Amino acid sequence: MRILIKLEEFLMLLLGVYLFSLLDYSWWWFAGLILAPDIGMLGYLMGDKAGAMGYNLFHHKGLAIAIYFIGVYLSLPLLQLIGVILFSHASLDRVLGYGLKYNKGFKYTHLGEIGRTNE
Repeated sequence: MRILIKLEEFLMLLLGVYLFSLLDYSWWWFAGLILAPDIGMLGYLMGDKAGAMGYNLFHHKGLAIAIYFIGVYLSLPLLQLIGVILFSHASLDRVLGYGLKYNKGFKYTHLGEIGRTNE
């Protein structure tokens, strides 16, 4: 099952790359911004609950999709870019085994505990 989830997330990452290619931005924007959503981890400086909330906000695919479609509807490429980056980053994280966080701590995710084999 874990391989199937990673394959699905990888295909979503490719979708994000494709959607980015439709925007009028140079590829260095994608490379430069792909890790930007990890700024949400700064919440962990204020504790596990705040960290999980901040991390999950920047890694929620539903929010990313909503931002992208608002950008499409309003013809605002910057919002489309933000949505694509958030979506692509969340997919990349999940390919690497990092999921949405529980309040117990950074290593407790909806994909299982980071650092343990969850076959």
